[in-house]
Amino acid sequence: MKIKAYGKVNISLDVVGKREDGYHLLSMIMQNIDLYDEIEVEKQKYGITLECNKSYVPVDNRNLAYKAAEIFKERYDIVDGVKINIEKNIPVSAGLAGGSTDAAAVLKVMNELFNVNATEAELMELGLRLGADIPYCIHGGTALCEGIGEIITPIKSFKDKIIVLVKPAFGVSTKEVYKNFNLEKVKQHPKTAEIINAIENDNLNFVASNMKNLLENVTLRKIKEEMNACGAINSMMSGSGPTVFAFFDDMLKAQKCFEKMKKKYSDVFITRTI
Repeated sequence: MKIKAYGKVNISLDVVGKREDGYHLLSMIMQNIDLYDEIEVEKQKYGITLECNKSYVPVDNRNLAYKAAEIFKERYDIVDGVKINIEKNIPVSAGLAGGSTDAAAVLKVMNELFNVNATEAELMELGLRLGADIPYCIHGGTALCEGIGEIITPIKSFKDKIIVLVKPAFGVSTKEVYKNFNLEKVKQHPKTAEIINAIENDNLNFVASNMKNLLENVTLRKIKEEMNACGAINSMMSGSGPTVFAFFDDMLKAQKCFEKMKKKYSDVFITRTI
């Protein structure tokens, strides 16, 4: 059984507090994009086998998709094994939920493959044990994600908006980004409610002009400036980075930006919100 595992961008990322266990409390507007990994899951007699088209992706229990199969088997007493194949297109350690969306896809496919009939809420609860982005990846679409990411409120779809993505040649550790974040130094928070209102009114200019990510890395300023100079409405880092994405209101401008950035960076994509 094969499924598409879609990546995401954060249209807005606000940090609103911190729990006693050290996890940051967030208020994020998440949006699926038409950049996806393909996940195939088949039954086998026993154990978990994982294969991937990218040699640098771990194929043991360091991989979230592998872990997802483990906890699903454990939770629902599945005796049979599974063979997982990942056709990886989403860059890793990029702020696009590549690993999380693969794990979410494995949970969804195994739910069908073994006729477990777990609800979406049950799968989201299971996924949260592995990562804060996984519940959103199970739900998908356009959504406000709060708490550590597990409280999800659907927003009217913000589909078919043109996006160019640029991932610089370094990855980031989400854990390190949050460890170095100081909430007390924040002077201005994102206008989350106003952005949601603009999304619901399909006002791309307002959304793009007002999007904000409190985790944004200053080293990415040059990429943002280059993309904006290419005619983007605005650009911003997604998640904990380092991928920068830009909204365009014109495919020709987006194509020119894509071609220019491709000369400097290997991971450049032109896609749409879905």
